[in-house]
Amino acid sequence: MPAAPATILFDGVCNLCNGFVQFIIRHDAAGRFRFAALQSAGGQALLTANGLVAPAEPETVLLVEDGQIYTHSTAVLRIARGLGGGWRGLAAVGGLLPRRWRDALYRFVARHRYRWFGRQQACMLPTPALAGRFL
Repeated sequence: MPAAPATILFDGVCNLCNGFVQFIIRHDAAGRFRFAALQSAGGQALLTANGLVAPAEPETVLLVEDGQIYTHSTAVLRIARGLGGGWRGLAAVGGLLPRRWRDALYRFVARHRYRWFGRQQACMLPTPALAGRFL
């Protein structure tokens, strides 16, 4: 029996986050991941089902996988590992750094992401071909 797809919750108005989702889609030929903007009804429902509430200003991507929730750099590394190939190796190297350092770098980028990459007025809408991968 195949494993259920892992779900990535992301800031739907963040250009960096949307670029990250597009990157994952391009490199996830197996369709291992599905997606939900934190601001969407599907994202809100998934958060509620896991006892979480979305902050007004999301600061991290969340990965819901096998009943566990991963945040910050750990979520990104687990996503990279799930993409396989060279991304798995890169995740292994990144995992050698102390989590405290990884998360500090993650939070630094997160604090500046709107200034550096911009933001949208509304969450992105998936194409009809990708709609099945979004909650």
